[in-house]
Amino acid sequence: MATGEITIFHNPSCGTSRNTLAAIREAGHEPKVVEYLKAGWTKPQLKEILKAMRAAPRDILRVRGTPAEELGLTDPKAGDETILDAMVAHPILVERPIVLSPKGAALCRPMEKVRDLL
Repeated sequence: MATGEITIFHNPSCGTSRNTLAAIREAGHEPKVVEYLKAGWTKPQLKEILKAMRAAPRDILRVRGTPAEELGLTDPKAGDETILDAMVAHPILVERPIVLSPKGAALCRPMEKVRDLL
């Protein structure tokens, strides 16, 4: 991430994601917008984001409207590597929106969390 740059991993079909993007712009920033359902994820990218968030893969696992349950990812025995591999194969498994900024990184759900990053 470039110094001073804000990045939002965005799903334009998601109201929370659209509202978070609008809040960033209303605060005077033009973020780099990554439509992750189109761009996909890499395992190193997800690990870097999780490290910045101080989070585990399960913390950003989206269950509703995804194949998470059928893939066995909601089982407490599903390990981090298994979840990450599934997120790479099925980008929809990552909860949104995730925002990275010079002030930190967070899953902005609820969208008000973005204020701490601006």
